[in-house]
Amino acid sequence: MSSSSLLSRGAPTKATSIHARPSADFAAKLEQTRALLRQAAALGAPGAVTQASSLGAEDVVITHLINALALDIPVFVLETGALHTETLALLERTQAHSRAPIVVYRPEFDAVIQFIRRNGQDAMYKSIELRKACCHIRKMEPLARALAGKQGWITGLRREQSNARADVPQIDTAEVANKGLTKFNPLADWTLGDVWHYIAENGVDYNPLHDQFFPSIGCAPCTRAIALGEDFRAGRWWWEDEAAKECGLHVKN
Repeated sequence: MSSSSLLSRGAPTKATSIHARPSADFAAKLEQTRALLRQAAALGAPGAVTQASSLGAEDVVITHLINALALDIPVFVLETGALHTETLALLERTQAHSRAPIVVYRPEFDAVIQFIRRNGQDAMYKSIELRKACCHIRKMEPLARALAGKQGWITGLRREQSNARADVPQIDTAEVANKGLTKFNPLADWTLGDVWHYIAENGVDYNPLHDQFFPSIGCAPCTRAIALGEDFRAGRWWWEDEAAKECGLHVKN
């Protein structure tokens, strides 16, 4: 049943009801993902590989798998100081119930204050340069601290998410030479239906904004709900050209 049919019949707009549609080979994908997470955990000493979680649908699936497999993989969250209250509440619940440690990194307070003082609270809407400068302060600098001394990191990137991510490999070694980091993308070939099928089948806690048509959730000023039929990432930096819609976390130098 399509999402439009669900809405027209007055059915609950739970993201699980709308999106949970597993691929025919979902079981094989799941086993491959488990194997990749075990491989990541075996890279270096315990804790040498960490999961980067935005607390989005893909990331809560990965954290659930890490906990279910009892892997020595810590999880970190970039608390940018501009997240939705729903995201912050999910962060608290995740910290309370996760076996894997959840480490929170925040931007340097003085850098945020100085940026706002110079450019205003709504600087991200004024130019791509200012928006990216905000992303650097709130995300990129804390990310560097989160990955310091690590040998690898795990992300929720999927090829289906955008044209910029269409070639995402399951194991990305592009940063090994200059940063010493292997990047694992265990959901690279999962569909949106696969992600929500796993959430529904395993009762995984997720951000309630997903039920309000927020498929991709970042900072509150830079995220909106999307209309039925819009692109998955249409609600991120919607005032910018499609080619600019990355904050830098997953852009190769």
